[in-house]
Amino acid sequence: MSGHSKWSTIKHKKGAIDSKRGKIFTKIIKEISLAARLGGGDPEGNSRLRQAIMAAKGENMPKDNIDRAIKKGIGSGEGAASYEEIVYEGYGPGGVAVLVEVMTDNKNRTVAEIRHILSKHGGNLGENGCVAWMFDKKGSILIDKNAISEEDLMELALEAGADDVREEGNEFEVITSPAVFEDVHRVIEAKGLKPLAASIGMIPQNTIALAEDKASQMLKMMEKLEDNEDVQNVYANFDISDEIMEEMS
Repeated sequence: MSGHSKWSTIKHKKGAIDSKRGKIFTKIIKEISLAARLGGGDPEGNSRLRQAIMAAKGENMPKDNIDRAIKKGIGSGEGAASYEEIVYEGYGPGGVAVLVEVMTDNKNRTVAEIRHILSKHGGNLGENGCVAWMFDKKGSILIDKNAISEEDLMELALEAGADDVREEGNEFEVITSPAVFEDVHRVIEAKGLKPLAASIGMIPQNTIALAEDKASQMLKMMEKLEDNEDVQNVYANFDISDEIMEEMS
């Protein structure tokens, strides 16, 4: 299973019992505020804001929280206005490519923390451009296998404009271009299907298979990176077999 889908699935399964759920809300609120500041507070005319609101609803964030985040973004500029968006590139255990998207008000603090996490877990920070070329920006929608057959989902998704449907463990992953992501998501939900996760992100073109020792290091690295308050998203091109995942669980 690819790093993108594997990590999305792990996070989803942890979500219901994860004591760090507040941090997920914090990240989404930062994204909503910045999206509103950059593109205005009307989601109809701001695709980035629409996608941030979609992510918020996917995490069952209260509407009041969403509204406050939008108002903060279009207000006097407090909070969201001070954030800088940066993408760090580097490597994880076994030469895995890692992309880290951050939103920070202190670049020096953040880069030091990212470098420390990578080095502590068998990786290192690289130069700009060292791994970004290994990823494509795509929409990803995860659907529980028990909810629909692969044939039916394939027909539904491709007719809506999706690029592909992949089998990923206990889930199907619908891959789309960013341009049709919202349309495909809307069609899937209209069919009565509730995605396990849905987002536009960086999907690896190829993956690196990891043995159990490297896999354990990699997952710890991913968790520590996502635990950082400045990190919005982490992408990596690792592959961990279902057998190894079962041994580690």
